[in-house]
Amino acid sequence: MTHKRFAQKAKNWFWVLLFVAYAALAAGVVIETTRPEFRGLTQISVISVDSAHEVRSKGASQVAAVYRATSGVPFSSLPPGSTFKIVWPDGSSETIVVGNPVSSIGARPLEGTQQPPSK
Repeated sequence: MTHKRFAQKAKNWFWVLLFVAYAALAAGVVIETTRPEFRGLTQISVISVDSAHEVRSKGASQVAAVYRATSGVPFSSLPPGSTFKIVWPDGSSETIVVGNPVSSIGARPLEGTQQPPSK
C-alpha cells in the first residue's frame, strides 16, 4: 500500500515540476546573437534596435528559426504568440513576438521594448 501512495505522490510531483519548469523556460527565453550558432547568420551581423523595423523582423525570424532547429523540441519551442528577448550584436535588446513560422516574417519586434546597449 505504501508503495502505491509513494508512486502516486511521485507522479503528481513530476507533473507539477514539469509544468513549473516549462512555464519558467517559456517566460524567460533570452537569445544572445553573439553566441556561436548565430554569428554566421547574414541578417544578424549589423542589426541593432536602431535598424529599420523590417530588417529587425527578418533578423529575429532567422534567429527564431535557428533556435527552433537547435532546440531539443523544435516543433514546440517558440510557438506562435510566444515572446522572447533578443540581444543584438551591439548589446541593444528588445522583445520579439513570434508569428507564424512558415511565413516570410516569422517574428516581429514588440514596439516600446527596445533597450540601448548597456555601457
